[in-house]
Amino acid sequence: MSIDEDKLIGESEEKGSEMTFLQHLEELRWRVVYSAIGILIGTIVTWIFIDFLVENILLIPAKSANIHLQNLKPFGQLFLFMQIAIIGGIILSIPNIFFQIWKFITPALKKSEKNYITLIVFFSSICFLTGVAFAYFIMLPLTLKFAGEFGTSDIENNFAIAEYFSIIISVMLGAAVVFELPMLSFLLSKLGIITPQIMRKFRKHSIITILIFAAILTPGTDPVAQVLLAIPLTLLYEISIFVSKVFQKKEEID
Repeated sequence: MSIDEDKLIGESEEKGSEMTFLQHLEELRWRVVYSAIGILIGTIVTWIFIDFLVENILLIPAKSANIHLQNLKPFGQLFLFMQIAIIGGIILSIPNIFFQIWKFITPALKKSEKNYITLIVFFSSICFLTGVAFAYFIMLPLTLKFAGEFGTSDIENNFAIAEYFSIIISVMLGAAVVFELPMLSFLLSKLGIITPQIMRKFRKHSIITILIFAAILTPGTDPVAQVLLAIPLTLLYEISIFVSKVFQKKEEID
């Protein structure tokens, strides 16, 4: 095949991949619908196992920290269980949500880049779930231990169940988002917004920000707990620099 023929095929593929504004809206609508269907299925599955999830997973951190929980609202547990089921549905459908996001972005990618979608979805899901696990096994025990032990012994620390689950959910989802830093670095590098040079230049600033973030998430005065949180966050930043460097080289080769 001649060079001219290659150019003609490439141009025809580019024209075929072009979409109008209305077509983009239609594509976005279907991606949202597919994501919603995945969340609905995940919510149903979570609801089937809701008792096991609450009693044997979500309440364990409170029991370990000797925190007593109370329901202060009529039907409070019912609405709480519904909320947990929906959030559980979102977590279970995370691979599908990431897949729909990247499928929507696909038209803007080169043909060679589209082959990485499966790997991108896989690693995005792994990063998200790793963040959830990190929050559950490390961040929550440290946070709840401090919350349960802080104060005078004359005042009993009884937590409202809604407030407790608000802490659980916010910490786990917050950590999950933070653990997406390498994938965010990949996306911003592809868009040309950041480079490994910029990330290296602001490394010291980032480390200070990480230490402040770790101190906020561990309100106790224990420096060991803060270091335990700061180490993986710093590693994530270094991984993000590596990811940006790899894909910058690929852009230069292309």
